[in-house]
Amino acid sequence: MQVGLIGAGNMARALARGWGEPVLVSDGGSGRAKGLAQELGGEAFDSNVEVADRADLVVLCHKPKQFEQVSSELAGHAKAVASVLAGIDTDQLRRAYAVPVFRIIPNTPVEVRRGVMCYAAQGEVDRRVEAEVLELFGRLGTVVKVPETLMGPAGALMGVGPAYQALLVEAQVDAGVRGGLAAPLAGRLVAETMAGTAALLETRDYDTLAIRREVTSPGGTTARGLAALERGGVRPAFQEAFDAVLGWTA
Repeated sequence: MQVGLIGAGNMARALARGWGEPVLVSDGGSGRAKGLAQELGGEAFDSNVEVADRADLVVLCHKPKQFEQVSSELAGHAKAVASVLAGIDTDQLRRAYAVPVFRIIPNTPVEVRRGVMCYAAQGEVDRRVEAEVLELFGRLGTVVKVPETLMGPAGALMGVGPAYQALLVEAQVDAGVRGGLAAPLAGRLVAETMAGTAALLETRDYDTLAIRREVTSPGGTTARGLAALERGGVRPAFQEAFDAVLGWTA
């Protein structure tokens, strides 16, 4: 399946690097498309229509505010469309494109094939094309089918998640540096701990309480640390962040 990217920003680059195959890409004149084509092979175009004419699947990676403009350009040219645009639902895609459409929210770890992608499950869709699209995105990590009505909340968790996780690592590294550790060592300790914890959570069916109980002795050091985080408002902070993101994308 030949992929054509409309837009060459951060998410387009992450997807393309994850697939690791030559791509067709346009960027509206920023110059990033040319760089991506030089890196991975393929071709960069000034015209979105040229991409759509050549591609089996057009992946919309442009800015959401450009949706009407781009869809009017590509009408009659795109054969199938996958959208990673925030705030554009499946009904909007169907109205704009008279071809099979697929709404997918990925996060940036797709670049290293460890991404999470929420797919708005559909009742009526060409199952052959759907299978090809899901296989394509499945190469980049884990695809989770989510009801259309929950795509906003799902995206407010995993779409922005890499930035939150990076901030958590950064905060812990800063604390470690204040304790005398070199920043590279502290970074490795925290990042590897995060990766290991994620793998452990998977084996425990994502039971976070079980993980915490295995580490936390009554009155021990972990209990003291967790209590300090709770006093610092870690839960309200994440809830506030979730609400802020969901309010923007709704």
